[in-house]
Amino acid sequence: MTCRWVISLLISSCAFASTAEPDWRQVEQHAVELLSQYVRIRSVNPPADTSATAKLLQSELEAAGFQTKLYVSGSGGRTNLLTRLPGRDHSKRPLLLLNHMDVVPVDAARWKIDPFGAQIKDGQLWGRGSLDMKSTGVQQLTGLILLKRLGIVPPRDIVFLATCDEESDGAFGAAWMIQNHWDELNPEYVLDEGAVGSRDLYASGKEVFGISVGDKQVLWIKLHATGISGHGSQPITENANDILLQAIARAKAIGPWDKPQPVIDEMRRKLGTFASNKFMNAVQQNTMSLTTLRSGVGDPPKPNVIPSSAEATLDCRLLPGQNAEEFLSEIKARVNDPRVTYEQLSHPADPGASRTDTPLFAAIREAISKDHPGATVVPIIVPYGTDSQKFRLRGAVGYGVQPMLVDAATLGTMHSDSEHIPIDQFRLGLHTYFNILRSDW
Repeated sequence: MTCRWVISLLISSCAFASTAEPDWRQVEQHAVELLSQYVRIRSVNPPADTSATAKLLQSELEAAGFQTKLYVSGSGGRTNLLTRLPGRDHSKRPLLLLNHMDVVPVDAARWKIDPFGAQIKDGQLWGRGSLDMKSTGVQQLTGLILLKRLGIVPPRDIVFLATCDEESDGAFGAAWMIQNHWDELNPEYVLDEGAVGSRDLYASGKEVFGISVGDKQVLWIKLHATGISGHGSQPITENANDILLQAIARAKAIGPWDKPQPVIDEMRRKLGTFASNKFMNAVQQNTMSLTTLRSGVGDPPKPNVIPSSAEATLDCRLLPGQNAEEFLSEIKARVNDPRVTYEQLSHPADPGASRTDTPLFAAIREAISKDHPGATVVPIIVPYGTDSQKFRLRGAVGYGVQPMLVDAATLGTMHSDSEHIPIDQFRLGLHTYFNILRSDW
């Protein structure tokens, strides 16, 4: 495989490294093979054992002449991988290529094909992690290796960091690396997962590539209701289940947040009417989802016993600028019931959105426009959380770039039982990422 990889990087024009092009047919073929191997590794979180995925990426990098470091951040094989490509100006803080190797669990019985088979069928590569986010990790790695093979020296150092624990909020991944090895990171820019390109996700009938400049804040709240137990044949007003359901209904009736949102305002100016789907609905406003309910007496719970307690969790996603404590206070005021108590399970810190007046944002726009002429490139807020937020809190400019054109239905397979990506877009994304990295930023 190593020999084929070397052959695949033969330069078609050797006069100047800055204008050199690889043999894209061979590069694409190898990248698809690598992604398939990568998806087949069951790096499920928990337990976030990424020792095998780290060794796979390490072998690719070292075969290309990189020196790599593996950091074991916890028990059970939690492993992070780091490497660096030196740039021209060491006084500049580096660009960080950030990706995670862990994936969420699967319910194999719900999949129609092997979720770790990396099967290519109907022009799609199927499998857990294909979209979130092993494909982007391979695009980053391929672009980095191409720079080195072609002798292209970037304007500043590029650091490649593959982490083990993003799907559990990065405690043993990005957060651990920031806490313990910040001096090896300290980026000015971060490129991570986030937004994609689509013809129907953002605005109907418009080819749009989003570049995420901010994440929504993750606020998880547990509600606990206390009542009086009794026989199910005799209804009572102190039923903990009824108390909890009423509290949830009041909490979900919270009004929209009406403060200005510059990023969303810019999206409207460039796109006009937004598409009507769950993604764009979540982008525009604070959201709240009921994610767990737990009550009952006995195991399994007895259907004729009224429980004295019940609990639920709410997954709230807040726009940049929204104060999480104020949001929780408003929920408490709306519920206004002393029989309900609250536990804040997460404590978001809000760095705000990254600015877009940078050479890197311009390079991203230019690279996307080269491969997708006529597409509108626009900054967006993504409705979920990424590890970029941790670096924004430390002053870095973070952009989420997954340079593939997908439809809303395909993006909706993230974390689902049919996760997949269009293989032709994965191949084209290799070109886009390489063009981003070889730009002058």
